[in-house]
Amino acid sequence: MRRVASVSFGKDSLAMLLLLLEKNIPLDEVIFYNSEMEFQAIYDIRDRIKPVLEQRGIRFTEVKPGVPFLYNMLDRPVNSKKNGFHLGYGWCGGPCRWGTKLKTTALDGLALDADIHYVGIAADEPERLERLEAPKCSPLAEAGMTEADCLAYCYARGFFWEENGIRLYDILDRVSCWCCKNKNRKELKAIYQFLPQYWERLKELQAQIPMPMKPYSRKGVPYGDVFDLEKVFEREIRAEKDGGSPKGKRRRHEQSR
Repeated sequence: MRRVASVSFGKDSLAMLLLLLEKNIPLDEVIFYNSEMEFQAIYDIRDRIKPVLEQRGIRFTEVKPGVPFLYNMLDRPVNSKKNGFHLGYGWCGGPCRWGTKLKTTALDGLALDADIHYVGIAADEPERLERLEAPKCSPLAEAGMTEADCLAYCYARGFFWEENGIRLYDILDRVSCWCCKNKNRKELKAIYQFLPQYWERLKELQAQIPMPMKPYSRKGVPYGDVFDLEKVFEREIRAEKDGGSPKGKRRRHEQSR
């Protein structure tokens, strides 16, 4: 019997792995898909876990895309019915989740002959749980662990996903790829404020991708690329600082008179 676990080293899959190890549930192999665009904190936790797996005789397998992520994003020749010929798939997220497809295909391929395939889906994700088919199963759901439980479980064991002195789960809903288009406005503002090294990389990508990262329309004009968002965030942060200071309060009072 072959038992594998897909682990991204985010809070849910890490909690699942720690649970398996603590309960001595049989596990033969951990598989990790390295998109090459993960937060550094993910790689740091991976590197902490690998020696633990080695000590227990559990195989660790890491797989990467067949070609670099940035090639698919920026340079791959694409000829689509909707957009014609262009280079690169562009941002990954929304209806165009090409990176997710590559990941699931790679992980499922590695676990093709597994008798049991553990996946990190929490008990409060009913839609994802309903789609599970054998040999995939969710130890977290069986243990009744919610997403909040998973984060607390990892924190209690000393895993915090820290960068720049910030716990990533304090400012992000999900610690997925730093360039994921599905990141919401709150998360992007947090990256701008607290993780400037990633924000600079987002600007580098936006300079090469015509499609705005978070497209919406302002009076019919496409808007919402990373450079637009930076200007908006700057104004908001400046206003927040002014509003929180006596000078800002005095100015508002004077304007209202």
